[in-house]
Amino acid sequence: MKIQSLRGMPDLFPEDLERWHLFESKLVKVFNSFNTHQIRVPFLESTELFLRSVGAASDIVNKELYSFLDRNEESICLRPEGTAGVIRAIIQKKQEQETHKFWYQGPMFRYERPQKGRLRQFHQIGVEYLGFEEGISEYELISMVIQINQSIGIKDYTLKVNHLGDDQAKENFSKALVSFLKPHIDDLHEKDQSRLNSNPMRILDSKEQSTQILLEGAPKFQDFISESSNKFLQDLTDAFKDQCNIQIDHSLVRGLDYYSGIVFEAVSEDLGAQDAFLGGGRYDNLSQQLGGKQMHAIGFAIGVERILELFDTQNIKQLPKVGFIVTGEQIPKKTSKIAQDLRVANNKIILQTFLSNGSLKSQLRKANKNNCNFVIIIGDTELKNEQVIWKDLSEDGDQELLTIQEITDKYINL
Repeated sequence: MKIQSLRGMPDLFPEDLERWHLFESKLVKVFNSFNTHQIRVPFLESTELFLRSVGAASDIVNKELYSFLDRNEESICLRPEGTAGVIRAIIQKKQEQETHKFWYQGPMFRYERPQKGRLRQFHQIGVEYLGFEEGISEYELISMVIQINQSIGIKDYTLKVNHLGDDQAKENFSKALVSFLKPHIDDLHEKDQSRLNSNPMRILDSKEQSTQILLEGAPKFQDFISESSNKFLQDLTDAFKDQCNIQIDHSLVRGLDYYSGIVFEAVSEDLGAQDAFLGGGRYDNLSQQLGGKQMHAIGFAIGVERILELFDTQNIKQLPKVGFIVTGEQIPKKTSKIAQDLRVANNKIILQTFLSNGSLKSQLRKANKNNCNFVIIIGDTELKNEQVIWKDLSEDGDQELLTIQEITDKYINL
């Protein structure tokens, strides 16, 4: 019996990863322009980390954690999201009183029914700004989101934003919402009925049509947050309305318990039902919830699999690819030295060597199959005269006989 990969955990082959690498390289340039630095934290964490951060009543903790006991009978789990691990690392290093601008990337794990845009092993790229109070940091992160979308050619998207107020506003609203919904509890979906007792605000984010119809007459959260919070939200959207389609959505609460203050997400109709590809917000209380000191914080995460569906590569200039064809009974030592010198001269070009014997015709077929733009051909005669053939593989391309120095100069200037 053949061993298969686990359900919802796909293999990624080179043809899949070409877009990933191009996408990641563009994001790294954006992060560098904001002086944001990479951090790496473990895939495995204590289960308690996510019980205390994501929320014991959340869907992630209730149904989706990959948790198990290790040999010391301690409960550990594969991380379902990235923020909690970053905050844990800062607390462990006793750096809560400092400011940090981090980005991270890597796989996350949630045990749920695999479907398009929602796999059991999925990947996120996230940004966390730590130690910055509400204000300029919100503006900078929204600006970063817009630059990311511009850099990869995403134009048709909506950026939804909301303000969750302070703890008192959330408490007062939750009480009013529960009072309104309890007489209609039989009209709520089963999942929303459980949320009514554990986390009423999550009902605002319900995907059930019957619940959304009922919420049309419910208390409005914007009536419970302060005038200054409402003004900050309005000022934020006004600042970016000429740069993207940014909208206030008072039903937006995000799916994790640690959010407070501004929350936001980017959605695209091109993704279908699972339309969000980026989301985040402020979480000033998380550090204290995890046993650390109070620390202002805001961040966001990108669903890599989802955003790659929107990544427009048509107008992106690809690196030139040159095939290196060797024919005849030649000495590999000499030809491999030529290839090495060319790579040193210009490492931005892909030099594709064909590591097997074959006729010139068969190797040219391989070059075309590998989408080479040019080929360098070295036969016995060329090697003896210290020359190479340079062939342009475009429809009207020509070929020429060049010295080693001439081919090096041409290669450098590609």
